[in-house]
Amino acid sequence: MTPSDVKATLSFSDGSPSMELPIYKGTIGPDVIDIRKLYAQTGKFTYDPGFLSTASCNSAITYIDGDKGELLYRGYPIEQLAENCDFLETCYLLLYGELPNAEQKKDFDSRVTNHTMVNEQMQFFLRGFRRDAHPMAVLTGLVGGLSAFYHDSTDINNPQHREISAIRLIAKMPTLVAMAYKYSIGQPYIYPKNSLSYSANFTRMMFGTPCEEYEPNDVVVRALDRIFILHADHEQNASTSTVRLCGSSGTNPFAAIAAGVACLWGPAHGGANEACLNMLEDIQKMGGVAKIGEFITKVKDKNSGVRLMGFGHRVYKNYDPRAKLMRETCHEVLNELGLGNDPLFKLAMELEKIALEDEYFVARKLYPNVDFYSGIVQRAIGIPVSLFTAIFALARTVGWIAQLNEMIGDPEYKIGRPRQLFVGSEKRDVKPLAQRG
Repeated sequence: MTPSDVKATLSFSDGSPSMELPIYKGTIGPDVIDIRKLYAQTGKFTYDPGFLSTASCNSAITYIDGDKGELLYRGYPIEQLAENCDFLETCYLLLYGELPNAEQKKDFDSRVTNHTMVNEQMQFFLRGFRRDAHPMAVLTGLVGGLSAFYHDSTDINNPQHREISAIRLIAKMPTLVAMAYKYSIGQPYIYPKNSLSYSANFTRMMFGTPCEEYEPNDVVVRALDRIFILHADHEQNASTSTVRLCGSSGTNPFAAIAAGVACLWGPAHGGANEACLNMLEDIQKMGGVAKIGEFITKVKDKNSGVRLMGFGHRVYKNYDPRAKLMRETCHEVLNELGLGNDPLFKLAMELEKIALEDEYFVARKLYPNVDFYSGIVQRAIGIPVSLFTAIFALARTVGWIAQLNEMIGDPEYKIGRPRQLFVGSEKRDVKPLAQRG
């Protein structure tokens, strides 16, 4: 970390001694005030619910400027990566800090491809779940269960273990997600095919059957690859912070990633695109495009309890940079699959038009976000709504691993231990049962 020439002074109105706090500068973005010695010197904690003003770590992986609508992976704008790289190149970048050259890419692609199969006993593990179990419940169990199969890579403090577990997780997540889907619909599992690309292989495992040879659609494959790239990492969000906090205890990488999957399951996080599609289906049941005006009126009414899902973002105070790319992909997929006249998609496009033109939404910067478009794309491809968050987890796995590895390699890292402002009862004595009122 780079110290700033400026220092902060914390003073107290009760006459307690003031305290000088160091300030550190980032490469870009806000400076941070170092409060690590605050409690030792003052006996006080800071109070920051949701950690909205707290930097929990220093990181060189992902940078977001919400006001500018900017997202950088290792310094590269997300727009350039999505247009010029495939997902495995992006994985390499997040893990190792630089984009691969041709030889490095070939080697990395080969290593991932050769680890896509999972142990056959995973099939028996799956059979313990009900057929109608939510895919995220299944995926949480399957990812955590990987640690029972790979004892040679569970030491989080061993760089070689972290390296091979990273490759295994990136490689096996598509297989596990596809298996969870096939199990839910009663179809046989499709084994990976090494001659296909990462995303093409996933579409084959999802939609292929033993009855006939599956031919991946290039437009669909590219759309999925772009979804994976756009969701690969997003700085210190809830699930990434969960992975870091879980990993800080020294648990194995598979358990830490399973914790991230569980956190991502929440509708306020990874379930946002699922919530968006459910909203569109509810509007369609109300009467579709003809009733969209009534729906918008309810959204504007604070007392109605109706929320507009898939618009706006907690981080981006401008247009989500991922949304523009996903919008292009959305139209490419709809045109390729001939779904331009599908009632739900027409409804989505009308809602998009209103949100981009209506002063109410423009003034509040409630632009369509990446979840709005990625949900539409996935539905068009044939992915069921319940599987959307599992696709998100598949894509975000590499980001979680990169963040976990970075934390373990940081000499300043410690087991996470947040503090609290206690507002419960003071110390009191237990009365005999007969004396309690």
